[in-house]
Amino acid sequence: MVTKKEVPLLIRAAKGEIVKKVPVWLMRQAGRYLPEFKEIFNKHSFFDICRDPELSCELTLQPVRRFNLDAAIIFSDILVIPQALGMKCTLKAGVGPCFESPLKSAEDIKSLDEFSVQNLQYVYDAITLVSQKLDGQVPLIGFSGGPWTLMSYMVDGATSKTYSKSKKWLYNPELYNLSHLLDILRAAIVQHLYQQIIHGCEIVQIFESNSEVLTPEMFRKVLVPQIQSIVTDLRKQLLSNNYKDVPIIVFCKGAAHSLAYLDRCGADVIALDWTCDPELAREFVSKSLQGNLDPCALYGSKEQIRDLVKQMLLRSGCRKMIANLGHGIYPDTDPDKVQCFVDAVHEISEELLGSNNDELSGLYM
Repeated sequence: MVTKKEVPLLIRAAKGEIVKKVPVWLMRQAGRYLPEFKEIFNKHSFFDICRDPELSCELTLQPVRRFNLDAAIIFSDILVIPQALGMKCTLKAGVGPCFESPLKSAEDIKSLDEFSVQNLQYVYDAITLVSQKLDGQVPLIGFSGGPWTLMSYMVDGATSKTYSKSKKWLYNPELYNLSHLLDILRAAIVQHLYQQIIHGCEIVQIFESNSEVLTPEMFRKVLVPQIQSIVTDLRKQLLSNNYKDVPIIVFCKGAAHSLAYLDRCGADVIALDWTCDPELAREFVSKSLQGNLDPCALYGSKEQIRDLVKQMLLRSGCRKMIANLGHGIYPDTDPDKVQCFVDAVHEISEELLGSNNDELSGLYM
């Protein structure tokens, strides 16, 4: 809990400032593992909830009420941008998001609607509601899917192990007018993040959840410049409209091969998935880190969770660190294990940071 005059713990850690304990939040912290979430989810479709500011607000606040989290993250979805561009998407049980008419050619790009923030006003209204109800208790995180992840859904049409249809566009950029599609998505992402910030979000995250299918070369050639441009353009727009800068987190799943490149993209925090060793990441990343406990670790005993949290904190060095999972929490996770994870992060990090513990010596300071 913070007062309005204090800079929130999460914001200070994101900026690399000295903190007494490591802040913690969870990707998909508002999710089906919570009984109170299921009560609402069983009565409404997923995207109907996203489009209802009151329901979105309620689901956003549920985990903050239950756990001692250091942030709320707005309940929404990365695919609201393709929907705002006129693409119809439904969520099918056991399958995930499915687009009725995926993009198949350069000609199909012409069928996209012009992006308008008015089409996503329901997101910004929800953010306003959440901000009012939080009243400074914890900061609110806004987010967007990254250009590759959005494109991969728009072209493949659904979740895929390979995203081969989308990757075909990457290897034939002129045939598919790839640069035009990426320009559309990049501009939409910047506008969407900007609107979330001016409506109350104090920090934002860019999700490139599907980047693990890209080769290191393609990742660096296509994705890194896109992320760098988004960060730069967003900051320029905030500055030109006299809004204060906010920390930006970038999460690229499976991108441990390019941490040094991500470190130079301009973001404040580089989020790691659970396959990346945070101690190794420190060799390539000068910014703050976020992550990266394996979501499946929460299936273990509470003793195991505490041990794994300590290992994660020691390997990260605790400083310039935001604790999280290496990806979203799974629906069958026991909420008591989440409580254990959150408490363990706070208690163990406070002990490590407050004792000049020898275990931290030799690691990142």
